[in-house]
Amino acid sequence: MSRIENAFKNKKAFIGFLVAGDPYLEKTVEYILELEKAGASLIQIGIPFSDPIAEGVVVQEANIRALSKNMTTDKVFQIVKEVRKTSDIPICLMTYLNPVFHYGYDKFFKKCQEAGVDGIIIPDCPFEESKEVSDICYKYDVDLISIIAPTSKERILEITKRAKGFIYLVSSMDTIETVASTVKEIKTITDLPVVTDFEINDQEQIKYFSNFADGMIVGSAIVNIIKEYGEKANKPLYDHVKSLTEVM
Repeated sequence: MSRIENAFKNKKAFIGFLVAGDPYLEKTVEYILELEKAGASLIQIGIPFSDPIAEGVVVQEANIRALSKNMTTDKVFQIVKEVRKTSDIPICLMTYLNPVFHYGYDKFFKKCQEAGVDGIIIPDCPFEESKEVSDICYKYDVDLISIIAPTSKERILEITKRAKGFIYLVSSMDTIETVASTVKEIKTITDLPVVTDFEINDQEQIKYFSNFADGMIVGSAIVNIIKEYGEKANKPLYDHVKSLTEVM
């Protein structure tokens, strides 16, 4: 069983997102381990990028802060390696196609395998053009996570046929009811876990989404805590995430 599969085994998965290098490399390692202690099942690490078009303002600002501290792709791999010294928690990277292409597909995914990365999310990589990425990342045992939006109903079957790891339902522009119905529809055609990222930040939202989704991504709330507390965010992060995971 892969690490990603294990994150969803007989439980709902709490997926914590943070930006690598915010506030700096060593603290990113600490914060990942803090999230795990608080009950996170999987960690999503954003590779800082100068034009993160799929992100909201909170995460965009975190990208800028990390880049200002000279965070690089190689340093992101270093973060994963440091985490792997003490933790087996599943880790997915989130980035854009240009940094991966510029780095070199084969070199990038070989580094992922060596560091201990389990999956990758590339929001600006269209499904129709994803094979050039998936053929290489699967060679190095890295899952390319498929993204589905409630507006792509006619493509759900096609996308799920090639999906690995889990299905990422992007939902920030939709109603809760739309998200719920789309999750249920996806689950009728695939056994893969379906996760959502509906700006979840409190216990009531976690409880609600736990009724139908297999996992919930919490990003902005975590990034905001890091922004507020900087290098002293360990306890606030633990307390907030623990308050969410204990009601799942």
